[in-house]
Amino acid sequence: MLVLMIYCVAISTAAVTYKVGDEEGWDPVVSMESWTKGKTFFAGDVLEFIYDDPYDVAVVNKTAHDDCSLNDASIVLERTGDNKYTLPFGANYFIDSHPDICALGLKMAIDAKAPPT
Repeated sequence: MLVLMIYCVAISTAAVTYKVGDEEGWDPVVSMESWTKGKTFFAGDVLEFIYDDPYDVAVVNKTAHDDCSLNDASIVLERTGDNKYTLPFGANYFIDSHPDICALGLKMAIDAKAPPT
């Protein structure tokens, strides 16, 4: 019985993997603001960023997100074209590190909630 209870809890709190931008991927043709609407993100969920050159992904703070700029707190993910990022609890901000591409809308903000129990 204990094993069954643990199994049920594990299923209810399993992380979800999201392909950012769905079929288009991380690309300015997708409104990332629209893409996030209607989704509830939890700490532990995984974002998969799939993109082509010249795009990339930077994890930034709110100021850098709003300004489409990098600062000392910014982390540019390895430019592989396929990055996975596990969301920590709270506010998460992502941009393309190229200011002109970010200004086209290749940025998003996600508030990751505490995982359900």
